[in-house]
Amino acid sequence: MSDLAERLLQLETKVAYQDSNIELLNDTVTQLNGMVAKQAEQIRLLAERVKAMPQAQLANSDDETPPPHY
Repeated sequence: MSDLAERLLQLETKVAYQDSNIELLNDTVTQLNGMVAKQAEQIRLLAERVKAMPQAQLANSDDETPPPHY
């Protein structure tokens, strides 16, 4: 019976460790999800700013001189 009790204790220890890791991973995923949402909003705002810029401020690729290594 001692062997069975030891195996049960090992399994309970593993489950407790796995629960702790799952909770930590869940917290990390939640934090990263918030960061991604914030970055997506920043990209959206930047895209709106670029669209709102007058066309004169945007350089035409034909007007630009090629780099010196060409």
